[in-house]
Amino acid sequence: NDSEEDMFGDYDSFCGSDSLLAQLDDMEQMHLQGEEGDVSAAGEPGRPASGDGQGKRSDSASENAAGYKAVRSDGFQRHENDLLDNSEGADDFILDDFPSSQILYLEEMDKLSSVSRESAGTERTNNYMNSCLDKILNASLGHAADQREGGTELPMGSKHDPNKRESLKDHLKSAMTGNAKAQAPLVSKTKQLKEAVLSEEICVAKKAIESSSDDIGPFYGLPSKVKDLLKQFRGIEALYEWQHNCLTLESLQQRKNLIYSLPTSGGKTLVAEILILQELLCRQKDVLMILPYVAIVQEKVWGLSSFGIELGFLVEEYAGSKGRFPPIKRRAKNSLYIATIEKGHALVNSLIETERIDHLGLVVVDELHMIGEGSRGATLEMTLAKVLYTSKNTQVIGMSATLNNVEDLQKFLQADYYTNNFRPVELKEYVKIRDTIYEVDSKAEHGFTFSRLLHFKYSSNLEKADPDHIIALVTEVIPKYSCLIFCPTKKNCENVAAMVCKYLNKDFKAHREKEKQDLIKNLKTIGNGSICPVLKQTIPFGVAYHHSGLTNDERKSIEEAYSAGVLCLLACTATLAAGVNLPARRVILRAPYVAREFLKKNQYKQMIGRAGRAGIDSAGESILIAQEKDKQLVQDLISSPLENCYSNLLPEFNKGIQSLLLSLVGLKIAVTLEEIYSFMCLTLLGVQQQLLAKEKSLLDIVKEGVENLIENGLLKGKLSEKDGNSQTMLTITRLGKATYKGSIDLAHCNALYRELKKGLEGLILESNLHLLYLATPYDMIDNCNPDWMIYLRQFNQLSPAEQRIADIVGVPESFITKKASGQAIRKNVDSAVINRLYLSFVLYTLLKETNVWSVSEKFSMSRGYVQSLLTSAASFASCVLHFCEELEEFWVYKALLTELTKQLTYCVKAELVPLMEVAGVLEARAKQLYNAGYKTLAHLANANPETLVKMIEHLSRRQAKQIVSSAKMLLSEKAEALQEEVDELLRMPADIP
Repeated sequence: NDSEEDMFGDYDSFCGSDSLLAQLDDMEQMHLQGEEGDVSAAGEPGRPASGDGQGKRSDSASENAAGYKAVRSDGFQRHENDLLDNSEGADDFILDDFPSSQILYLEEMDKLSSVSRESAGTERTNNYMNSCLDKILNASLGHAADQREGGTELPMGSKHDPNKRESLKDHLKSAMTGNAKAQAPLVSKTKQLKEAVLSEEICVAKKAIESSSDDIGPFYGLPSKVKDLLKQFRGIEALYEWQHNCLTLESLQQRKNLIYSLPTSGGKTLVAEILILQELLCRQKDVLMILPYVAIVQEKVWGLSSFGIELGFLVEEYAGSKGRFPPIKRRAKNSLYIATIEKGHALVNSLIETERIDHLGLVVVDELHMIGEGSRGATLEMTLAKVLYTSKNTQVIGMSATLNNVEDLQKFLQADYYTNNFRPVELKEYVKIRDTIYEVDSKAEHGFTFSRLLHFKYSSNLEKADPDHIIALVTEVIPKYSCLIFCPTKKNCENVAAMVCKYLNKDFKAHREKEKQDLIKNLKTIGNGSICPVLKQTIPFGVAYHHSGLTNDERKSIEEAYSAGVLCLLACTATLAAGVNLPARRVILRAPYVAREFLKKNQYKQMIGRAGRAGIDSAGESILIAQEKDKQLVQDLISSPLENCYSNLLPEFNKGIQSLLLSLVGLKIAVTLEEIYSFMCLTLLGVQQQLLAKEKSLLDIVKEGVENLIENGLLKGKLSEKDGNSQTMLTITRLGKATYKGSIDLAHCNALYRELKKGLEGLILESNLHLLYLATPYDMIDNCNPDWMIYLRQFNQLSPAEQRIADIVGVPESFITKKASGQAIRKNVDSAVINRLYLSFVLYTLLKETNVWSVSEKFSMSRGYVQSLLTSAASFASCVLHFCEELEEFWVYKALLTELTKQLTYCVKAELVPLMEVAGVLEARAKQLYNAGYKTLAHLANANPETLVKMIEHLSRRQAKQIVSSAKMLLSEKAEALQEEVDELLRMPADIP
């Protein structure tokens, strides 16, 4: 009720028969009459100040006091001292039964009564009444003023005369009306109590962890709420025995570094998450979690955002082009940084540079065995070596399912080791050769023993189409259970999926038919009406393929459908084994090859580890299909140990040791040859130097690397031939600093600098094509084979200004024309520039059309390749931006590249960008949400998951809850960042003169 009408009417009593408002009104009238008498008496000339007038004033005051006593009946008639001393008095009565408006009123009365006791006699009572009336009047007028300030105007026809004094009754009604309109607090007392209990439990847990006692609190040093949340969000009621043993290890109690290894699906991640929560909540430090792939980072951000919302910490995503360097320094909350290997390295560099590395309490590395895999392994080794060297207070936890030479890793990480062979579901391994299936048995002479013969009848046509009997192996489990088929190549995945469906019984189509039709409809929406012909043929049978040729949206839709049981068979490449968690009852390895290379033991273990779903299957099965010619190799594979992890700092020269040496000097971790050598001895390369550095000593390798950096203009300093040069100070050049801050490959940093410099002479900004060329990643060039007719067609569609860009970068129109017509060309043009310009045409078209399908058709590329190009370009544009920030002459690129990075990251219409900032929300889902009315981050953060499920097609309840939690986390993170800015602006400088 927003009107000013009387909400109380004639019934204005608190206790039925006695009208408190009426009595107060009478008191006020008597008080006013007394005042009027005094005024008239004072106004008569020659009238003494004392005498009758004084007597009337005293009588009026006495009557007022009597009236006041009449109002305060029963519990209010107390001795003045009792009002202060008796805890069982009026205040308790008020708090129990009175609304807030009366509580505030009576509190004022109580305060004023204590003040009035300082006066004596009737004057005290009279002043008290005057003060009380004034307070009530001021409170009422103040409330009205507040309403006016808040934008509520007085209604028409109600005029306020400042000279006219309203009655106390009117003021009380006005005050209570205002209080009735006042909005109730949003936070319930129950919630406040729960938060207080949680805060108290965290304090207790923190003290327990810091003490040396074996009693570590209600739930491994964490509040009991964490246990409740695990049950609520994950369905976990109790930990496995090995998890309990691991969490109670003495080494963890002493905060030692730890490596632990268990088979896939053993529950390794839960242990890491509990350790992460201990660090965030009890030790109040930030945590870095390093994961191998962007998809896994996003999945983990989804999964842990719910915990962050409930427990009061921030979850920040560092993948692709996302992440701030250095991260915002939080005061109120701690942060969990979830990062890919590359972004984790850049994050650690920024923390070291800003001297904040000590606030990083814990680093958790999943898939630790990747330290031995190429340039990404070298980057991971650099990250961990820097953390160990610069911060003695940061704990490192590494986990993996496939580790062998653990001793080297222990020495490098200064860590203890825990291992267990536990699997929640028993795994049975088989090898199929011809029509015989053998069970893998490590005790057997050849590694496996005879198990059974396959009994099925194949027609001659089917025998030719499926000589490996895949259909027979598949139909033993689907559609009741799920199955994965790992294939050597992407093309083989599609062929196997199509072949299986061609010969499957038509009855398979009836299984969850409507949901499969919905999936096809969803994929068509993703492709703007287009769908892969293979998927259109296979999905009705519950079959699909899964490889990097799919777009991100397609891949996510297929993964969700498989997890929900709509799809029961996926033909996939080896990347799925190391990616998101998609287990199956039976795993079939189509051949013991990945592309053309024979399978490695680590890869084999990861693939078969997907067999058996905890809580669903009683057992898991893996079947490796092999030809007779590969029998010996398969036997060796089965019986061989896991591959060792070796440092990749030397093999990956530019991305490895050279990059490390540059950043050591740039970050001032080590600035002399002696310091650099001391650091290098503590790396995995240093641990394995006797094995890996046979031709040269580690010191010679370091010297050679430093000299190379000086020659390329990235470092300054002089190394003489004498041995006394180990104390020479090395400094980093501006180009060197830009290179390591931008995470630019040393092989390309000079070329990038030249092209950016050349761009300053004539940067064409009619469109973003020229900028896109500069942001096209170098590492995609080698995989590009331009179609010259398409090249010429796309070139001719450019404006004259855009065509000049080709000349500027070094690809003249005549060259493209001659190549398209098949003519011989004498002029030599750099093939890297040719390919890079072609890829920039792809990106340019993609940003205009925002449709991967149509662009892939225009350029005759797989849509997965176009998607990969877009993702790489967004990441590289972010790197080039950081590169330019360190070089003053490139100031103009900063604003341009900031906007371009955003466009490449999302590649959608501007209105969808706020929704796609939420982890796990891709373009198709963002469109659904936008069309349903969820147009901003705030809409999503305040959405009801149940409503989302009803309004959004193909959205499960679990996914809806995760979207809402992720949106809340992102909103909280942005709000915290803005608050930090405010606090920084308002902070008083310590060095004021």
